[in-house]
Amino acid sequence: MTEPTPGHPEPAPEPAEPPRPTGRAALRAALWPPRASRGQLVAAVLLFVLGLGLAIQVRAAGSEDTALRGARPEDLVRILSDLEDRSARLEDEKSTLEDQRTELENSSDQAEEARRQSEERERQLGVLAGTVAAEGPGITLRVDDPTGAVTADMLLDAVQELRAAGAEALQINGVRVVASTSFVDHNGGVHVDDERIRAPFVVDAIGRPQDLEPALNIPGGVVQSLENKQATVAVTRPETVTVDALRSAEQPDYAQSSS
Repeated sequence: MTEPTPGHPEPAPEPAEPPRPTGRAALRAALWPPRASRGQLVAAVLLFVLGLGLAIQVRAAGSEDTALRGARPEDLVRILSDLEDRSARLEDEKSTLEDQRTELENSSDQAEEARRQSEERERQLGVLAGTVAAEGPGITLRVDDPTGAVTADMLLDAVQELRAAGAEALQINGVRVVASTSFVDHNGGVHVDDERIRAPFVVDAIGRPQDLEPALNIPGGVVQSLENKQATVAVTRPETVTVDALRSAEQPDYAQSSS
C-alpha cells in the first residue's frame, strides 16, 4: 500500500459496480410491464370480441337444437304447419309478382305496337296526301307529243286508270298527284294544280306492276287513245320507282280534332 505523500490529498475511492440481476429477475424485468403497441392491443380486443361472439352463437344454436329435441310431437307438428303456411304465402307473393311483371311487359309491348301502328298509319296517310315521299315497285309512263295533241283529259284518264289498278303514289313531271289534283287545258298547254307541264309527259306510279301496266294497255284504253293522237307511248318497269314531289299539308278552315 502506497503511503500518501505529504502535502498531496489522498485519491477518491472508485465507485462500486451494482450487483448483476439473477436469471429469474432478468426474465421478470423483460416481461413486466408489458410493452405492447397500439396495433397489438386493437388486435387483441378484436380477437376477444370474435371469440365471445362465436361462443354466444354456438350456445344459441345449441339451445335451439335442445329446444327442438325437447319439444312435444304436437309442438313439432304446429311448427311444421307454420313453416308450410309461410312457404305457401311466399309462393303466392312470388306468383303475384310474376303476374304483375308479365302484365307490365305485355302493357309495354302493346304500347310499343300501338305506337308502331300509329306511325305506320301516319306514314300511309302522308303518302296518300302527298306530304311524304315514297318509293317502291311500279311503272313509268312516258308520253312524247310531237304534235301537241295531248290534252289534260287524256293525262287525267291515265292517272285514273292507274289509281283504279292500285297505284298508291303518283307524280307527273315533278308534280305530286293526289285526290284533289286538277288537270286543266289553259293557254294551249296542260296545267296540273296551276302548274304548267310540257311534253314529254312522264308519270311515275308506285304499285304492283303486274296490275298497273295491263290497265293502260286495254283495248280502247289510255295507250291506244294517245297513239291515236300521234303520241309515242312507252311503259317501263324500273326496279324502284321514286315519288318525291311533295305537297304542303292543308290546314282545315273549320274542322277541328275532337280528341
